[in-house]
Amino acid sequence: MSRSRQILTVALIAATAAAVAVVVIRFRKMDEVATETADNIETQLDALDPVTRAAVVEKLSAHASEDAEARRT
Repeated sequence: MSRSRQILTVALIAATAAAVAVVVIRFRKMDEVATETADNIETQLDALDPVTRAAVVEKLSAHASEDAEARRT
């Protein structure tokens, strides 16, 4: 293998590794944001009285079901 081909191979491997690292970092950040948001929602739900909490959970469930049904079609 020629020297320039080896350099190109190393450069492509390095670029691929860098791209994978960027994707992993972005996914971790997205996971952190999703976890933080879910925790915030749970905290807000826990602060509600039981009747209001049940009504909110029912409404959220109905909305999620409607969204899932819309995505199927």
